Amino acid sequence: RGAICNEPELIECLKENVIAGAGLDVTVGEPPEMDSELWTLPNVILTPHIGWRRIETRQRLVDMTADNIEAYIASTVDPSAKMINVVN
Repeated sequence: RGAICNEPELIECLKENVIAGAGLDVTVGEPPEMDSELWTLPNVILTPHIGWRRIETRQRLVDMTADNIEAYIASTVDPSAKMINVVN
């Protein structure tokens, strides 16, 4: 996910206050290079990318996947059955 961000442009926007601030748990390189300005900008909060480690997060993903499988199966009978977080 970090690769979708133009990190040098983000840094410039943060320095020029085009963007008020950023809270990042994912960066292009993890962790950011030691000389990255992300470490020292006063309007940036960096946190470790650990959200996936929580059992609740993984359980929610398993539940959503199971719900989507059930909705897909149901859609062959009931076209109004809706899946969640569908990506193209």
